Amino acid sequence: MNTHYPLPLQVCFLLIILLFAYTSDVTAVYYSRPTSQTEKTRVIVTTDGEADDRASMVRFLLSANEFDVKGIINSSSQFHWEGGKGWNAFHPVEWIREYIEYYGKVYPNLLLHDKGYPSPEYLLSKWKVGNIKGDGEYRERTEGAQFIAKVLLAEDNDPRPIWIQAWGGCNTLASALKIIQEDYPEKMEQVAAKMRLFLIWEQDKAYQEYIRPNWEHFQIPTIISDQFDCMAYIWNKVLPASVQPFFQKEWMTQHILQGHGALCDAYPHKKGAFNAEGDTPAFLHSLPTGLRNMENPGYGGWGGRYVKVRNNVWMDPQPSSDYSYPTGQYGFDNSWSKMMEHYTDTAQVAMRTRYFQPLWRWLDKVQLDFAARADWCVKDYASANHHPVVNLNLESLDLSAQPGEKIILDASQSQDPDGDLLKFHWWMYPEASNYKGNFCFESDQPKTVFSVPQDARPEDTIHLICEVSDNGVPSLTRYKRIIIRVNH
Repeated sequence: MNTHYPLPLQVCFLLIILLFAYTSDVTAVYYSRPTSQTEKTRVIVTTDGEADDRASMVRFLLSANEFDVKGIINSSSQFHWEGGKGWNAFHPVEWIREYIEYYGKVYPNLLLHDKGYPSPEYLLSKWKVGNIKGDGEYRERTEGAQFIAKVLLAEDNDPRPIWIQAWGGCNTLASALKIIQEDYPEKMEQVAAKMRLFLIWEQDKAYQEYIRPNWEHFQIPTIISDQFDCMAYIWNKVLPASVQPFFQKEWMTQHILQGHGALCDAYPHKKGAFNAEGDTPAFLHSLPTGLRNMENPGYGGWGGRYVKVRNNVWMDPQPSSDYSYPTGQYGFDNSWSKMMEHYTDTAQVAMRTRYFQPLWRWLDKVQLDFAARADWCVKDYASANHHPVVNLNLESLDLSAQPGEKIILDASQSQDPDGDLLKFHWWMYPEASNYKGNFCFESDQPKTVFSVPQDARPEDTIHLICEVSDNGVPSLTRYKRIIIRVNH
């Protein structure tokens, strides 16, 4: 039954609230209503079909409920092309159909956990073969290239950007863009405004030879990643000891490889241990974790953190002043990761560990997410775990505040769909912040107060992360990022 207080009592409550706000130096806060489900990110995947691509595809398909998949396209690379011999041999394009068929076998069970999983038939309709006949060949108008061009040219009034991921070379993407330039030059700017690129190195010459001179001036947000390599074949050399157990045989066998259905049975591994998923960061970047990293590659998230080097092209933060950004193709031959792979000197190893930290700092949570999705293939809803929902007391995640100002932070209204207990961790993300003072902040309470550093300068930004994990098995984590801009 609703209770209606007499007006004088309502006024008294209001006066008490106003008095507290006036006499306290703490910023007033309000609980926001529950937010609706985040709009799905539109994605196109191009892949050269290497073993690590096939491993990444397993995880991608298990994450497909989070995306609006617009294309899955066979492409080539400098490492693998049709007609290549030995290690350069090209894996037959049918592997994508096979993996979608494996997905189809667990699809009914995945729907028990999220009705947003696309049907196998839908995914098959998005599979096309692109430019695969040579290293960097982009002049042939393949079915895959024409399909990408059609998606980019669609007049759908959809404001969502399209994240195009190059797990191999850029040649099929280059072919698609060349079609647009030749047939619809008046639409180039409109198409460029839709695109976001995440490149796992430049694995052929197509970006430098065609995309850069013809499209880069449109300021297309473009990430060219080298950090990915800590999830590729060298993971056991470069990941810190605290993270490595999540990639070793015991963990992988228990949580992914045994008893998790047809799709996980197809996962390429190395005698039960993790082998490589060098392409996975390209779509980890687009997962709706709450870290807001798709707003700006410099914010950092599950796909790494990057800095702008030219136009709107973003690359890895320099490991030291002894390294410089490449002027041309950024890939295997000038990769900082490959330069540092065999370091044994203590100081150099420490530098290498710091270099990969923007990505590995999240990898325990990334692997636990993978394990939960593997469970969804075979378990009913009540027997599996699902992601918590982070609710904050803020009307906006972008705040303005003065040095010394106190801000109430309250995540106590966060929820877990399984009724699990929640653990909270607030922390300041210094690498993503413009503020460069020595101030530190951490709290493990659902409610806390953050005091803006006294030495913060006008226009400094401070990034605060609210990390919420449940106590389910496996434990799952979601986040909210608050960005404070300092004013005077």
